[in-house]
Amino acid sequence: MTPPSQTLSDQERLDWLRLSRSENVGPVTFRLLLRRFGGAAAALEALPELARRGGQARPIRVCPAETAERELTELSRLKVRLIALCEANYPAALAAADDAPPLIALRGQAELLCRPAVAIVGARNASANGRTLARGIARDLAQAGYLVVSGFARGIDTAAHEGALESTLGAPEAGTLAVLAGGVDIIYPAENARLYDRLLAEGALLSEMPPGRQPQGRHFPRRNRIIAGLTQGSLVVEAALRSGSLHTARLAADYGREVMAVPGSPLDPRAKGCNGLLRQGATLVESAADVQEALAGSLGRLAETPDSRFEAAPMVMPSSQEQLQATDKVMELLSPTPISVDELIRQCQLSAALVGTVLLELELAGRLERTPGNRVALIA
Repeated sequence: MTPPSQTLSDQERLDWLRLSRSENVGPVTFRLLLRRFGGAAAALEALPELARRGGQARPIRVCPAETAERELTELSRLKVRLIALCEANYPAALAAADDAPPLIALRGQAELLCRPAVAIVGARNASANGRTLARGIARDLAQAGYLVVSGFARGIDTAAHEGALESTLGAPEAGTLAVLAGGVDIIYPAENARLYDRLLAEGALLSEMPPGRQPQGRHFPRRNRIIAGLTQGSLVVEAALRSGSLHTARLAADYGREVMAVPGSPLDPRAKGCNGLLRQGATLVESAADVQEALAGSLGRLAETPDSRFEAAPMVMPSSQEQLQATDKVMELLSPTPISVDELIRQCQLSAALVGTVLLELELAGRLERTPGNRVALIA
């Protein structure tokens, strides 16, 4: 097994990329495969049999070496760093999330990843007051040495990035990072082209997607989990009731991070999401000082979190009879509504290792999906 804080060889990096780009291999499954087989190369060899045992009729699509090699070549041409979960320069806060990306592509100032980070997110159709507030809070936080993380969208995200960049004139160590839904070389929205260039020169851009990948709707929830995982807390400035910003806040809560919100008028639909978060216990924020006070205790707690990148109960390869019995029990309890893995194990009355193996095989067969909070659900 590749231990934490080890630099991958060129071949290992290629194998990691191939495994992460193979069909039905999500971030949680990637870790489980490495724990079970000790490395990406052995996991790649095992994928077809695991998917077959999970009930997939056709062969699983394993990423060809040539495809991964082309991606690595393009990343090198763009001067993009591909950082693996096991490597020391992978952000520790993100690594603590159980669904952290196995590999992240980083463009810009890599040293910014070492700074304590806070997310500022909000509505795309933000009000003038909301943008001004986001810009000012971001500027003051960056001036205080925080890395301001956001999603490069219109409105609050753009204001947060711009505000943090304003502080770099007086504090060279401050900055901002944009997590992109598409490839790290894709500028979306196009109107943020000048902001992209500034981030490239003074900040950083990060993505888990291949270069050249245009963002699609299903990519934004994945981007949101990276924003929440990278940071000690998430501040929502404006958000409607069904916004992606609230999704980021929920993920932050799932990861045990601080959730903060700016209150707004009940007459403004863009304030309903924030006011709802406040009713649920989020910290009320009116200034950067409020954010710093809320995060003061969380920095220490996060630093004390044990490194769980490759820790897990051992997996087992059951016999055919055991496989059928275990799969039947697990399938009987699963539904399209997510259930926690711990509860599933309790109700199955099977070992954690056996249930884990069944879930892994079902996911590789495309029959199961994992959701935040260590929950699983059948794919309808």
